[in-house]
Amino acid sequence: MDSLELLAHPIRLRIVHAMGGGRQMTTAQLSARIPEASKATVYRHIDLLVGGGILEVAEERKVRGAVQRHYRLRQDRAVIGPDVVRSLTPEDHRQTFATAMTALLAEFNAYLDRDPDPVADQVGYRQHALWLSPAELDDLIADLRAAIVPRLANRPTPERTQHLLSPIHFPVEGPPR
Repeated sequence: MDSLELLAHPIRLRIVHAMGGGRQMTTAQLSARIPEASKATVYRHIDLLVGGGILEVAEERKVRGAVQRHYRLRQDRAVIGPDVVRSLTPEDHRQTFATAMTALLAEFNAYLDRDPDPVADQVGYRQHALWLSPAELDDLIADLRAAIVPRLANRPTPERTQHLLSPIHFPVEGPPR
């Protein structure tokens, strides 16, 4: 399975989200993070991600006679490269986008199920329609990358809460004529 096939599944995408920031997690911890999936399902998806090189075993410990594995994300492998994106058909894009939205909705529902405070948590789901030239779009994407990329290396600490940020952009209308 290539990285697109591995990542284009809502549960596997949620596992990758959970593992961000250099975290090491066990299957039990990941199952608790994704309670709507059975432990067997989470195990199966972890095995696929390990087999595809996206997760790796960081540590093994003996716990009550069993081996407990702690996994970590291989960030360099959890990407879909530009060549793959160029090769996608419109139907592939539809399916990949639907998977991303399914994972996003599942994460948001899990958040809402935790008795949240969206105001205090600064939850946002705004959409803005922008008119941009190709150069302005390039500048916007560069600005977003400059703001986001350094924070991808942040490690979990007692002061940090993990947030899911999902920038999505696509043209909705061509230039006026």
